[in-house]
Amino acid sequence: MNYENILSEHSNGITTITINRPKKLNALNRATIQELHDAFEAADTDGDTKVIIITGSGEKAFVAGADISEFADFNVEEGGDLAAYGHEILFDFVANLSTPVIAAVNGFALGGGLELAMASHFRLASDNAKMGLPEVSLGVIPGYGGTQRLPQLVGKGRAMEMIMTAGMIDANKALSYGLVNHVVPQEELLPLAEKIASKIMRNSSVAIAEAIGAINANYDDGVNGFEVEIEAFGNCFGTEDFVEGTTAFLEKRKADFPGK
Repeated sequence: MNYENILSEHSNGITTITINRPKKLNALNRATIQELHDAFEAADTDGDTKVIIITGSGEKAFVAGADISEFADFNVEEGGDLAAYGHEILFDFVANLSTPVIAAVNGFALGGGLELAMASHFRLASDNAKMGLPEVSLGVIPGYGGTQRLPQLVGKGRAMEMIMTAGMIDANKALSYGLVNHVVPQEELLPLAEKIASKIMRNSSVAIAEAIGAINANYDDGVNGFEVEIEAFGNCFGTEDFVEGTTAFLEKRKADFPGK
């Protein structure tokens, strides 16, 4: 598939999606959000893709925010529709994908950029990365899940401070907050993402998909995550991956999982 604002490349079980608007510091506009949805959906349904890496082009920005020019004249209804649209086709969509998504944050991740990184299943950062939710400086609030996912990841107090001050934190502070899992020099960022992806790919894609659903259930209002875990655990017993995994263990060999 041909894209105007992103790149999507597949190699050795990994699909790497790169937001490619360097002159705009990879800012998210409506077209880019739609293309990202299409690329994530294609990768998730591709049986050869075991892990997805999302990153930005260049060395300055992962995503420096939303394209403000697109919504500067919106009214109340249009603003609400914009947020709902983004949640549905990208941010919640990514968070609930059955294929693991690693965000490789290679520079500024601000506003919608940080929200996209937080929707991913976990995050790595280059040592020059800066992260923040500056929306209140524009008279709005984070609208793509930032007010919900940031406190889940860093705690309520830290999230309140970051959102209220509209300030940025550097990669090492993000690491200490638990917002990112690892910080490395820029040139080591994608190799680290690929190394972690290779470890993930040794395991059962079917079981990982069940685990993602069970973990996410803990954050859904009105859903008992323990009950979801019990059901997902039981589901695994009916899969080819379970048969292969347990047989390989008993035979003292490496499992060769069938895949998605």
